[in-house]
Amino acid sequence: MAGLPSNMTFIAHGEGGGPEVMVPATGPVPQPAAGEVLVRVLAAGVNRPDVQQRKGLYPPPPGASPVLGLEIAGEVAALGEGVSRFAMGDRVCALVNGGGYAEYCTVPATQALHWPEGFDAIQAAAVPENLFTVWANLFGHGRLAAGESVLVHGGTSGIGVTAIKLAKAFGARVLATAGSPEKCAAILSFGADAAIDYRQQDFAAEVKRLAPDGVDVVLDMVGADYFQRNLRCLAKDGRLVLIAFLGGHEVEKADIRPIMVKRLTVTGSTMRPRTAAEKGEIADALEQKVWPLLAKGELAPVIHATFPLAEAAAAHALMESSTHIGKITLRVAE
Repeated sequence: MAGLPSNMTFIAHGEGGGPEVMVPATGPVPQPAAGEVLVRVLAAGVNRPDVQQRKGLYPPPPGASPVLGLEIAGEVAALGEGVSRFAMGDRVCALVNGGGYAEYCTVPATQALHWPEGFDAIQAAAVPENLFTVWANLFGHGRLAAGESVLVHGGTSGIGVTAIKLAKAFGARVLATAGSPEKCAAILSFGADAAIDYRQQDFAAEVKRLAPDGVDVVLDMVGADYFQRNLRCLAKDGRLVLIAFLGGHEVEKADIRPIMVKRLTVTGSTMRPRTAAEKGEIADALEQKVWPLLAKGELAPVIHATFPLAEAAAAHALMESSTHIGKITLRVAE
């Protein structure tokens, strides 16, 4: 890798703990294996799984970098053996298996895409994790189709904003939840048809009022605390798609009769353990069906705040406060 530095700055988190354990450190620049590209990182996205990994609750899969960070945007700095999809200097954004909070990061070439037309580094870094997750779960496992309806929980999170915009772009009716009047107003500005303040309203009762027959899909990141009410929200042949367990993963005394009576499907997935080939299939679908919408400006990411890489701890503190609306990102280089 001629011309590249031997060392780089990255964010270390030691043995884990609160945001304060995150500090800049120096280590070797990784080398791309066969089928990988090395990216000089310009910006990185901050996501809930990063917080969980920092706390020691979400270990990286075997072979992945232990450094935090699951999405990046930057320039191709080196090509691993067999890579022909990209050339040196190409600007790419990517869903990475780890290592995003750093000046350089390797990624399987199948998980990288060229920057959407008109995007800058911060915008490009804000889309991979959310788009991969929403596309795979809402349109893959959830089978959301034009003319159907969906309830999106956490409507002002990065995932929530993306789900609202993507569902509307593909012709669905969208109901979404949030925890304040300000956030509910934001949800409506993102294109949702209705916003439900879960702190002031019983979301299941509101769904019944707004969609008497129920919604076709529920996209949920809360888990156990919402499970029973989510079942009540679904129409016949409805699909509950679980993507996180912020409200716990053990459901006690659940009445599962609605699953049988309404022929419901309960499904879900995590993105990180998927193979490079599986993630590559999602990337191909996004490039064909979603990238044109990004280029038209129809699905621009909502950026709440951007921090320098050295202030990653502050970014995590903001994430854990849950006061943000949209994405939190890190600026790594110009």
